[in-house]
Amino acid sequence: MSVETKAPRVPCCSKLKLFLISLSFVYFAKAFGGSYMKSSVTQIERRFDIPSSLIGVIDGSFEIGNLLVIAFVSYFGAKLHRPRLIGIGCLIMAAGAFLTALPHFFQGQYVYETTLSHIPEENSTESILPCLANTSHLVINDLSTAASKAACEKEAGSSMWIYVFLGNMLRGIGETPVMPLGVSYLDDYARKENTAIYLACLQTVGILGPVFGFMFGSFCAKIYVDIGSVDLESISINHKDSRWVGAWWLGFLVSGFLMLLAGIPFWFLPNTLAKQCKSPSKKRQKEDIQAKSSSDTPEVEPEQGSFLPEDNTEEDAPQPVTMAAMAKDFAPSLKRLFSNKVYLLIILTSVVAFNGFIGMITFKPKFMEQVYGQSPSKAIFLIGSMNLPAVAVGVIVGGLVMKRFKLSVLGAARLSIVSSFLSFCLLLIQYFLQCDNSEVAGLTMTYQGATEVSYQQESLLSQCNMGCSCSLKHWDPVCARNGITYASPCLAGCQTSTGVGKEMEFHNCTCMQELKGGLMAPPTNMSAILGQCPRKSDCDRMFKFYMAVTVLGAFVSACGGTSGYIVLLRSIHPDLKSLALGMHTLIGRTLGGIPPPIYFGALIDRTCLKWGLKRCGGQGACRFYDSHAFRITFLGLVYCLYGLANLLWGVLYLQLSKRQKKLELRSQAKATALEANGNNNPNGHAMVSIFKNKDDLDRDNESTI
Repeated sequence: MSVETKAPRVPCCSKLKLFLISLSFVYFAKAFGGSYMKSSVTQIERRFDIPSSLIGVIDGSFEIGNLLVIAFVSYFGAKLHRPRLIGIGCLIMAAGAFLTALPHFFQGQYVYETTLSHIPEENSTESILPCLANTSHLVINDLSTAASKAACEKEAGSSMWIYVFLGNMLRGIGETPVMPLGVSYLDDYARKENTAIYLACLQTVGILGPVFGFMFGSFCAKIYVDIGSVDLESISINHKDSRWVGAWWLGFLVSGFLMLLAGIPFWFLPNTLAKQCKSPSKKRQKEDIQAKSSSDTPEVEPEQGSFLPEDNTEEDAPQPVTMAAMAKDFAPSLKRLFSNKVYLLIILTSVVAFNGFIGMITFKPKFMEQVYGQSPSKAIFLIGSMNLPAVAVGVIVGGLVMKRFKLSVLGAARLSIVSSFLSFCLLLIQYFLQCDNSEVAGLTMTYQGATEVSYQQESLLSQCNMGCSCSLKHWDPVCARNGITYASPCLAGCQTSTGVGKEMEFHNCTCMQELKGGLMAPPTNMSAILGQCPRKSDCDRMFKFYMAVTVLGAFVSACGGTSGYIVLLRSIHPDLKSLALGMHTLIGRTLGGIPPPIYFGALIDRTCLKWGLKRCGGQGACRFYDSHAFRITFLGLVYCLYGLANLLWGVLYLQLSKRQKKLELRSQAKATALEANGNNNPNGHAMVSIFKNKDDLDRDNESTI
């Protein structure tokens, strides 16, 4: 007898586990591609010379792709072959990744802006004279730009960012079936008490994707964009320079191959499975048999109970349905779904929280670069190696807490609220972890403290460089021995230079004269080297505190991730599960994924102090920000959004508590009615009362939950 019962269970459980493993790899691959896109935002912005607001539009194109198809995929996909739809999505994501990398192979070589680009001969030993040499070359450059701007734009491929936009949108379309169809498939065929740990596994493996994505992004950010086609010795900038562009295209090729591999297993998985077996011990089997024989009422699992009435009807085999029938039922299903008050509150809370999270993660590398003076590659590396592992551990801990303490829906909501509030408190601490602005002559400094050099308001010109006819548009920073950065060697008043490439050094810089005893005296060293000056030593110490706070905050916030999903899954009817998850993703990404990078980027652009110059003229990407204004703008937006999300969590919890009390009272009334009817007439009025109570509960849940 035992052999007969175990025989069908093995393939059932093995196929479900195979689906879980395959879906986990898809989560890893799509998270790898998405996080690599986030890590490459700065590189793409510099390569195509576009502002942060436009890079926000490109980043939001992923959500635009989701918006186009997710409602239909979530609804119709639930009635079709779900694993194969996920496999098709993987193919589309792979195509989108390859399309994103395509512009690199059709664009010309990257030409970074510099005031010295026209001057040196590679084998020349002639000394460059920055202060004297700029006038003629700048005039020639302006004339040639005015005469052939259209041809230059075409050669530079300045509009090829559109391919990145379309490729990212295609990735969004392909990602659409993964979450709603994959999660609903798992929840349909897994035991309810296992759903939380399965979701935790998915999210944990999904978080490993961003870890590797950001790490690989950090690696690529140090590789020059045209690696293999240029002589790296002739490049005068390094990966710490704001004009440097890394090999942004490389990660998208890797991401595309990963997605192709991830989609293969789904073509061989069945559309339906038997419900996951419990595999209990022999003692537990006997107890279950005795319980079934002695009780006519179904067993209720309180730890994973939902706010929905129990439906004791046996599941019928799936019947074939026509597209017309599905389309006819679509509008009524939407009406039932959006009459659920708890679901609407979850949607609203998620939208606000998504706004804060997407805006923060998109521009966090730039925040670390501008406020704490870190290079983009180091910022990306630290996010991937410290913040994201903390998130993975937090998700695991949250799932284990759910399973260990068998939390109810209210318990899951409490866990989410506590983790959200504590992470918000840790966010507030970041406001006090600040560094001083970089000292850049004419931008953050209008008077050089120990010198008699003063600058006009919002101008890089001073008496020391007035006779050099310097370009005010170019950004070619040099670091003086006095710790001050100048926008170019010419604007530092440098007269001569030695060395070539990255080793070039400038001498006799007139803007570095010092006051001694009230008289002008040359400093001991009036030289400067290429690149921006590093921050003061106390900024490194402050950055370590910042990283500790962010890592702890990431862990605490992630502890409530799984419990939040459980609240969502247990608050909707089973037949609406795929549609509810799809609409949650649709609305969350439409209102919480598309706008944040755009308005975050637009407000961050307002803190720019020095814009770059495009190859063919015109305003390019920002080269230098006011770090104080950047910090206040960035953190202010995050605080407002996360503060509002915490308030909405409180409202949601009150609604959940109110609904739970109503259901408890009705359950007691139902039990009393069953007992009374059973004693009076077990064959007659009992069944009428049961179905009446069930219909009332169904009607109430559809209209008020």
